[in-house]
Amino acid sequence: MMAADRIYTPTEAAAVSGMAVKAVHNAIDKKIVETKADTRPSGAARRTLTQEGLLRLKLWHGVGSALSAERREKLFEAIAATPNAKTVRADELLIVDVGAARKQLDAQIRTLDEAEAAVHRRKDTLGGEPVFKGTRIPVRMVAAMLAQGASAEEILEGYPALAPRMLELAAIWVAAHPARGRPKTLDEQGVRLKSSQRLTLKGDPRSRRSGTAA
Repeated sequence: MMAADRIYTPTEAAAVSGMAVKAVHNAIDKKIVETKADTRPSGAARRTLTQEGLLRLKLWHGVGSALSAERREKLFEAIAATPNAKTVRADELLIVDVGAARKQLDAQIRTLDEAEAAVHRRKDTLGGEPVFKGTRIPVRMVAAMLAQGASAEEILEGYPALAPRMLELAAIWVAAHPARGRPKTLDEQGVRLKSSQRLTLKGDPRSRRSGTAA
């Protein structure tokens, strides 16, 4: 279960809910979800979502966006009144499987936590680029490969240090920690599809051994 005192940034909320970050901010701006002020070490404030806000976000994305504001508020009130209920009847026509929404969120949050534990940054490793622990494989590059059409089989064949689960972790980690600016293409990141079965990372020592520059 999600920790009651845990807070989530809008990008984390988007990653675990499957929504676009813009849609999360839209829900916050419309006051559909509850937020909590969080002050960074720099002193700048940012808005974050509480556990209840994250559940509301998930339900709004699933069914709430099709409801009137009045029916949506009745649904949220019913959930708050029976926080442990698996299903909630918002009115005579609407019954919502809240338990399923919680399970889906819990699963995604566990995946995000696993990703956070698997990724680190070190100044002496690729200039601080986030990589999987024990490797020099950039997490953002793996996610970009998937997003730009490379199959899991191609990536795993090209980088045997990766496990299938790590591809899922890369995707959710990057969703929770999007890079600023325009996403780079594979060519811009130094990745080239060498064949239908192999991707070569720029600087990969195997490319030097084979005499092929990536």
